Amino acid sequence: MTEKFDAIVVGAGPSGNACAYTMAKAGLKVLQIERGESPGSKNVQGAILYSDALERIIPDFREDAPLERHIVEQRMWVLDDQSFVGGHYRSEEFNKPPYNRYTIIRAQFDKWFSQKVQEAGALLICETTVTDLLIDGNRVVGVQTDRIGGSIYADVVVLADGVNSVLARKAGFRPELDPSEVALAVKEIHFLPQETVESRFNVSGDAGVVIEMVGKITKGMMGTGFLYTNKESLTIGVGCMLNDFKTQKCSPSQLLDEMKAHPAIAPLLEGGEMKEYAAHLIPEGGYNSIPKIVGDGWMIVGDSGMFVNAVHREGSNLAMTSGRLAAETVVALRAEDKPLTARNLARYRAALDDSFVMKDLKKYRNMPGVFHRNPQFLSTYPELLNQAAHTMLRVDGIDKKTKERDIRRNFKQRRSLFGMMGDAVKMWRAFE
Repeated sequence: MTEKFDAIVVGAGPSGNACAYTMAKAGLKVLQIERGESPGSKNVQGAILYSDALERIIPDFREDAPLERHIVEQRMWVLDDQSFVGGHYRSEEFNKPPYNRYTIIRAQFDKWFSQKVQEAGALLICETTVTDLLIDGNRVVGVQTDRIGGSIYADVVVLADGVNSVLARKAGFRPELDPSEVALAVKEIHFLPQETVESRFNVSGDAGVVIEMVGKITKGMMGTGFLYTNKESLTIGVGCMLNDFKTQKCSPSQLLDEMKAHPAIAPLLEGGEMKEYAAHLIPEGGYNSIPKIVGDGWMIVGDSGMFVNAVHREGSNLAMTSGRLAAETVVALRAEDKPLTARNLARYRAALDDSFVMKDLKKYRNMPGVFHRNPQFLSTYPELLNQAAHTMLRVDGIDKKTKERDIRRNFKQRRSLFGMMGDAVKMWRAFE
C-alpha cells in the first residue's frame, strides 16, 4: 500500500480514537492502525470514564455509548491487615444528569468509540503492526507495517500506541521505560446479579460506587487498590510500581488474591464469578517523566506521553484530552496551510500546558519521589491510623484521656515526633 494520508494514528485506545475522530470530523484523510483483532480486543478490564473529556469530542455520547453506572459515591479506604479507616463522599448532585463519571467495560467502550471514528470518515486497519517509522532526514513521513508492501505515507504520524510505545523508543523520541516510573496493575471482573450489586453497595438504577484503597494491601510497595461497580459485575484490582514488584519478589496475582481475602473486601465479592482477568502497565512517573511529544511530522498522545495522574487515578480523561488537542493542532495548521514541523506542532505542547493535563501533572510532580523514598506512608501510617480508630472505638472501661495518651505514645514510638513532623512537611511540599 503506497497511498498518502493527511494523518496516520497508531493505536485505537482512548487517545488514538479521540485524535482520529477529531481530525476525521474536520475533513482530514485519516488512517488508524490497530494491532488487535478489533479496537478494545486487548482490553477486558473495567475502567472509569470522565464525561467532560469525551463530551468535548462527542457531545451526545450518552445517547448510545455503552456505559455501566454513573458514580454517585466515592469511598477512600486506608487498610491494615484486618481493618480499614476511611471516608465517603456521596452527593445527590452526582445522581442528576448530565452525569460526571461512569464505570465502563473497556472492550465494549473502545469498540463503540472506534465505530464513531469510522463514521466520521477515518479508515481503520486492524490486525496490523507498525514495525517502524519511515524517516526522511529528521522528518517522519509515514510508517512501515508488517503487511506486504506495507509502507504508508502521511503528513503527520500520531503515536497513540500505549505506555510501551516501541515506535517512539526505536526512533529515539523517548528513553527506555524506567521500572520506577511504571506501575503494573492487575484487574478481575466478578459477575453478580444486578440486584446483588445494588443492595450490597446501597445504590439503585444505574447509580454506582467507586472504592479506592491504600495501605497494607500493597505490602509497603507504592501502589493502590480499587473496586468499581458495573451493572452486573464488580471490577477489582491493584497496581504497584514495577521496580517494587522486583524488589519484593511478590507476584501481582498473589497480591490481588491476598487483597480479595481482606476481611473488608471479601464480603463485597462473595458469590461472584470471576470471568475476566487482565494485566496492564500504567505510566505513573508523572510530569518529570514526560518525553518530547512533538517533532517534524510526529506527535505523541496518551499513555505513550506518560499522561496519567496517579494521585487522582485519572488516565482516560488525560488520554482523550491529549488526543483531541493534538488533532486540533493539526487541523488548525492545515487550515492555515502551514507545514507540520516541530516548530508549528509545538502548539500542541502549548495547548497541553494551558490545560488541566499539564497543570495537574505539574502540581504533583514531586509526589512519586516522596512515596518512593518514604514507604512508611503506605505501611506504618495505615497501621497506626487503624490502631488509633480501634483503640478509641473499643469500649473497655478505660477512660478516653488514657486512650489518647496511648495513641500518641504509639505514634511517637513508631515514627518519633521529629519523624512525624518531617513526614508532614514532605507531604505538604508534595501537594504544593
